[in-house]
Amino acid sequence: MTKTRLGLFLTAALLLEAGSGFAQKGKKIYTFPIGIQSYTYRHSFPKGVEATLDTIQSLGITEMEGGTPKGVTTAEFKKMLKDRGISIPGTGAGYEQLVKDPMEVVRNAKELGSTFVMCAWIPHQKGNFTLENAKKAVEDFNRVGKILKENGLTFCYHNHGFEFQPYEDGTLFDYMVKNTNPEYVSFEMDILWATHGGADPVKLLNKYGSRWKLMHLKDLKKGVKGDLTGNTPQENDVILGTGQIDMPMVLKTARKVGIKHYFIEDESNIWSYQVPKSIAYLKNLTE
Repeated sequence: MTKTRLGLFLTAALLLEAGSGFAQKGKKIYTFPIGIQSYTYRHSFPKGVEATLDTIQSLGITEMEGGTPKGVTTAEFKKMLKDRGISIPGTGAGYEQLVKDPMEVVRNAKELGSTFVMCAWIPHQKGNFTLENAKKAVEDFNRVGKILKENGLTFCYHNHGFEFQPYEDGTLFDYMVKNTNPEYVSFEMDILWATHGGADPVKLLNKYGSRWKLMHLKDLKKGVKGDLTGNTPQENDVILGTGQIDMPMVLKTARKVGIKHYFIEDESNIWSYQVPKSIAYLKNLTE
């Protein structure tokens, strides 16, 4: 083999190896539909439902978690969504509403075409979530979750940070997971609030596996120290991938445990700037 041919052979081999490595590193981490939590656009919907949905559609969002905005009927809202190729796999319900009239919650969810109903807050004295609060929630969630399941819906409790109060060898969140019936109660992980409450989202995903059904994608500003209040200034909600959460590992673990619906929730006042960047981050994230 001449030096020239040898050189060409080695170059080709190196290019092939490099290409193979690129293919491996270029594997997409996030492969699910882009979803949004409607609360992100809480300041936009009152100014125009159709215009807000046009913006959401233009970003390539095809799933939304939320309910019917004020000013339109559910039938009108559903038509607007259908015209734009957006579905609502999950809707929300307040704790009091769930406890008082679970069948009304069922009717609302079915009218929207949802299969999941999430609750994002448990009433308690500010800054003092107790074992008694957790026990009451467990009792209510088991009862309501059974009714929802009997009507073809999956109930999910959405963590908000205060549940990570230490209890025995774990937290009150652990108590709630262990004492709710897996047949009737599942969970939605809000990764910002888990982190803010002192938990590790990846460890929680691995610990409770298929109990997790939904996820809120949010990132917590670097340097912010959390607490158990379930509150943080809006400016601490930053573009995905720019905060303190290990987003690639969270997403890979969430996929492994079977989560299929992810909703970006941006509580900042600059959501119109941040959401497109968060979407671009998800779409371009590779391993």
